Amino acid sequence: MSQESSSGTVTDSPSQAPSASPRAIRKLSARRRPEVVAVLLFSGGPIFESSIPLSVFGIDRQDAGVPRYRLLVCAGEDGPLRTTGGLELTAPYGLEALSRAGTVVVPTWRSISQAPPPEALEAIRRAHEEGARIIGLCTGAFVLAAAGLLDGRPATTHWMYAPTLAKRYPSVHVDPRELFVDDGDVLTSAGTAAGIDLCLHVVRTDHGGEAAAALARRLVVPPRRADWQTGQRHMDRSLPEEIGADPLAEVVAWALEHLHEQFDVEALAARAYMSRRTFDRRFRSLTGSAPLQWLITQRVLQAQRLLETSDYSVDEVAGRCGFRSPVALRGHFRRQLGSYRAAYRARRPQDEPDRTPPTPDLPPPRRGPVPQILAAPGKGDPDAYSAGPRVPEQPGRADAADGPPRGRFRAPRGLGAALPGPRDRPVG
Repeated sequence: MSQESSSGTVTDSPSQAPSASPRAIRKLSARRRPEVVAVLLFSGGPIFESSIPLSVFGIDRQDAGVPRYRLLVCAGEDGPLRTTGGLELTAPYGLEALSRAGTVVVPTWRSISQAPPPEALEAIRRAHEEGARIIGLCTGAFVLAAAGLLDGRPATTHWMYAPTLAKRYPSVHVDPRELFVDDGDVLTSAGTAAGIDLCLHVVRTDHGGEAAAALARRLVVPPRRADWQTGQRHMDRSLPEEIGADPLAEVVAWALEHLHEQFDVEALAARAYMSRRTFDRRFRSLTGSAPLQWLITQRVLQAQRLLETSDYSVDEVAGRCGFRSPVALRGHFRRQLGSYRAAYRARRPQDEPDRTPPTPDLPPPRRGPVPQILAAPGKGDPDAYSAGPRVPEQPGRADAADGPPRGRFRAPRGLGAALPGPRDRPVG
């Protein structure tokens, strides 16, 4: 069963919890109040992400059993602040108000290619040095990274921007698979809705599970998102925006179009007219990931799409994604996505009658999507793809094809560390 580790990262089982202890938190300065939350807004930010901490921390819900926070909405630069929809905002406070906050939230940043204002970065650093808890939601992680607060730490952001974050700040341990990461006094979340999850986590940390549950009921959201915790990760083949102008872009495009073929990194290096060593260095510099790890990830994501949208067997999917065997597919699949529940299998035509005879001891099969699980191969289970509830992984019982258990969070630096896979043999 999934659980939330003491450091805040969602993990799939007790055996996968991070081994490192949570980072020590500085003592809060006497002039800062723990119940005061400062939300730092910038011009050009999307209004939805900006409104998440305002709604969670800025509305008095004591009648519902939610302890009250005091909210300070601060402008990170000269106003008026304009949102992506053209609305103009006027923040009642400036950067000086951060000196009173025990928690500082950066809900978004307008562009991952722009540097945040130096004055705002200095105010964030000072708040952190004086013991304030610093939170970056979605692209707000780029502001925290620019301030130097993520150096040597685990962090997450929207999966679309994770490669850029890893490339630009190589000392940050970026893991795009996490819903949010709590590293003690610095916290980050993934995309838009994950900001709600992290804010609920903060309330749970400050005031307990009952307060967080009461707030979740008011917001009409689940206290914890079970789909993510049970292993359904949201990943994509996206690469940094800068790759379009790089000579390697043509090789990357070719690889994505030929994932059904069996080729390795040596073949990609040859297409780029480079030695393997030079190609590895250039590719990692461009994407933040080793080419072998990237290639395996693309094959796994292609397999994920085929399992969701087609009726191919696991053997057929393996062949269509460039894996030499379904055993190889299962191993890489589990390491990157966990036990994956393909909830949107191809539907039968609505006018086609269901001729599957019912099993005596089971209810008749249902029409429509059937939850599926991609399991590890086991005795008496050659296909290992069957419906049913997810069974928690047991420590020490993994099949040999699965390799060593996944480490979760203190991995080597860069995005490549977030996508584990073998380095010493060809793909598949």
